[in-house]
Amino acid sequence: MENILVMDFGGQYNQLIARRVRECNVYCEVHPNLISIEEIRSMDPKGIILTGGPGSVFKEDSPTYSKELFELGIPVLGICYGAQLMAHRLGGRVETAPVSEYGKTPLRVRPDARLFKEVRESSISWMSHTDYIASLPEGFVNSAETEHCPNAAMENPAKGLYAVQFHPEVVHTEEGMKILRNFVYDICGCEGKWRMDSFVEKSIAELREKIGSGRVLCALSGGVDSSVAAVLLSKAIGEQLTCVFVDHGLLRKNEGDEVEAVFGPEGPYKLNFIRVNAAEHFYERLKGVTEPEQKRKIIGEEFIRVFEAEARKLGQVDFLVQGTIYPDVIESGLGNSATIKSHHNVGGLPEHVDFKEIVEPLRMLFKDEVRSAGLKLGIPEHLVFRQPFPGPGLGIRIIGEVTPEKIKIVQEADAIYREEIAAAAGEWRKAQSAGSNTAGVSNPPWLPSQYFAALTNMRSVGVMGDGRTYDYAVALRAVNTTDFMTADVSAIPFELLTHIADRIVAEVRGVNRVLYDLTSKPPGTIEME
Repeated sequence: MENILVMDFGGQYNQLIARRVRECNVYCEVHPNLISIEEIRSMDPKGIILTGGPGSVFKEDSPTYSKELFELGIPVLGICYGAQLMAHRLGGRVETAPVSEYGKTPLRVRPDARLFKEVRESSISWMSHTDYIASLPEGFVNSAETEHCPNAAMENPAKGLYAVQFHPEVVHTEEGMKILRNFVYDICGCEGKWRMDSFVEKSIAELREKIGSGRVLCALSGGVDSSVAAVLLSKAIGEQLTCVFVDHGLLRKNEGDEVEAVFGPEGPYKLNFIRVNAAEHFYERLKGVTEPEQKRKIIGEEFIRVFEAEARKLGQVDFLVQGTIYPDVIESGLGNSATIKSHHNVGGLPEHVDFKEIVEPLRMLFKDEVRSAGLKLGIPEHLVFRQPFPGPGLGIRIIGEVTPEKIKIVQEADAIYREEIAAAAGEWRKAQSAGSNTAGVSNPPWLPSQYFAALTNMRSVGVMGDGRTYDYAVALRAVNTTDFMTADVSAIPFELLTHIADRIVAEVRGVNRVLYDLTSKPPGTIEME
């Protein structure tokens, strides 16, 4: 199978690079820069992409790689730090830039450059660097520039080496996908035959072989990731699978009963389903804990302990299945990448678990790819496109200490928010079907990819019923995204937001203020903690 290798040098967009390559229907994986030349040869990649990173190539403690990488005869694209590393290792000069560039930056490219085939000569790029390539290595030619970065791109087509100082993988780079497609197709010679159908078929076969006659315990939350993992396993091994749903008391309003209705004995799936009501236990363990990472790790550890207890009741269980996906992995830290946040099914595992092995069938997929796999598996659309919900649940949508009172507040506020968004979207679609000028569009343009209410740790003075209040502020979050690695704030109509805020303040006891989060990702994350 043709593939592109992404080598991680510590940047935060590494998985996004892989995601963009997969949008070209070419399989792609990210590996730490510690991977050996022999391992690279054995992978037989059609091309190699070097990621960005926070280091400086001329410092001794920065990640690096041998010059041999550029002599394999495999096309290489260096991005940001990766571009500087290429220049540095091949005899160019990298220095601290007189003017650092961050954010949207006008870019001018040389139109005859191979990497910039059919790319506009002037467009916006996304820059994030303090160092720059001061002089090119021998054999390279300049192919792009910005006001403060004379060597914004360089290439040596004869050796298949290309480098850009900016980030083509980020949506803010207007011509980014064209550039990546040029590299993947025109330079690397990929044909683009990777499809989700083949992933599903291959995964089912691999799971059957790996598990054999073993018994499997699946952590089922009812979210998209764990649901797709559960159905994938059920297709592979049938009744060898037992799904345990832990209601940790940190779910959305009525969600526990909804999950049981779908996956329980009366639901459409023939799964061995066990529901464990463990809310009080989780509340006790979280009492007094305010630090986000500590909350995540406590919740993750308690999840495993509950599974161990259920496994002992079942007898011998050989494998634990989790719905870990690629963004979980990168945000928990990969190779040189910084840890953004640990995930309960990645970074929060205790050192000892009573299972032979943990199975993560979706570990290499992005969120939209998981949804695509779900549709291929025959899971109904209303389940596949359910609003994403993190494993730690409301534990990371409540800033500070988690208490039953705060859980009740955020559950009610979130239910109102989701109810009003759904109602407004329904009215918009009704107007569309009646012949409005929005014909041909199935969803309102403002409809977010993900939205939820969170409880801040801020209390403020208010006036309600002619009396003084001192209550909490709820924050509403709504973003648009395709890959969940980057996200922009959704432009929900102001009138709808004020209506939602009015309802929350009027109906949710303990809240006297509602805020709307206007932060994109980056610099923020989608979740609050």
